[in-house]
Amino acid sequence: MLTLEPALRRQASRRNFAIAIALAGGGPLGAFYELGALHAIEEVIIGRTLTDYDMYVGVSSGSLLAAGLANGFDSTRMGSALIQGESTLVPFSPKLLLQPAVAEYLRRVARLPRALRGSARLWSADALRSVWPAMLSVLTKIIPLAVFDSRPLERFLHELFTQPEHTDDFRALRRQLRVVAAELDTGRTVVFGDSRHRHVPISRAVVASAALPGLYAPVSIEGRDYVDGALVRTMYASLALEAGCDFVICINPLVPFDASGGKRRRALAEEGFDTVLGQTFRTLIHSRMQVGMASFRARFPHADTLLFEPDRHDEMMFFTNVFRYSGRHHLAEHAYQQTRRDLRIHATALQRLLRRHGLELDFKKLRDARRTFTSAAREHSAHLRRTTRRLADALGELEGMLPVRTRPD
Repeated sequence: MLTLEPALRRQASRRNFAIAIALAGGGPLGAFYELGALHAIEEVIIGRTLTDYDMYVGVSSGSLLAAGLANGFDSTRMGSALIQGESTLVPFSPKLLLQPAVAEYLRRVARLPRALRGSARLWSADALRSVWPAMLSVLTKIIPLAVFDSRPLERFLHELFTQPEHTDDFRALRRQLRVVAAELDTGRTVVFGDSRHRHVPISRAVVASAALPGLYAPVSIEGRDYVDGALVRTMYASLALEAGCDFVICINPLVPFDASGGKRRRALAEEGFDTVLGQTFRTLIHSRMQVGMASFRARFPHADTLLFEPDRHDEMMFFTNVFRYSGRHHLAEHAYQQTRRDLRIHATALQRLLRRHGLELDFKKLRDARRTFTSAAREHSAHLRRTTRRLADALGELEGMLPVRTRPD
């Protein structure tokens, strides 16, 4: 589903427009949806490449893709790495996201003697009435804060971003990047990449932004603990608008699932605890995002925004297992095709909006029904190889034209 929000008032003609991408969270499932949507956008919205926009804003899993784009990794290269595991730089496996938090388990076990002593004191004060409080007191002290360890993902990102022509330093990026997390002790939003937090490594900021409580432990940075930034706000497109961007492309992968239609007949309550919890979480963050997006037209009347989201009846976005290759590939393909469909539906109005920012729609590619996520990625990779070959040939010819210096005897 694509929502266009044209500017209420147009600014005077400008030579250069600032364009941004804002990516919301959604866990691994949301990341693979956003990857498919980004690839559809990259191939049909032309005029500037997706890695050459002015600003990238990401929260939670969206921060990983935003950091990749700001670092020069287009959707093809990220797709090869995150879906096929075919990166020529650093190999990726979803297992990186599922490493047990052994250190956290051991830390909690070490607290058991102290917790038992405290519970014993509580129980001895009133043995009959304090049995359950005493037991709960022990449990709350020893339950691990996380199931999985985020450090393998951080190491992967650090190694990826420190490859030649890339960087793990906000200050060395050609484009602006903002990664949002929440400070646990205060509940305040912290924006890594701004003037106060530019020194924090990008890889560290990303795992802090994606540290969903219960799954991943809070990430400590300079003595402060940080967790998933989506707990404060769903999408931080306002950061780009406040920075002066005239056009912001937003992608939100999580919407509440509407089980009243389609082929499903079972109530979500029958699917189990994780399904109910997922639906609750989606509903909360989506309603919050709608409130924020509704305020943009009044707060930023000169800016245009696009919002891409899945349909509310989209079962694949709710029930796909992205830890299997087939699930990741099918979800990215599904998002790619749904985004292309939305672009076709709104093509006329979208073309007018894009032209205000020096962009165009590639109607030939948009109307090509044979295109798939895989074939488009393969075509893009071939184009990059041809460009690299032409550059190498040109450099070779230039070298041949230069006079050969000989050393004096």
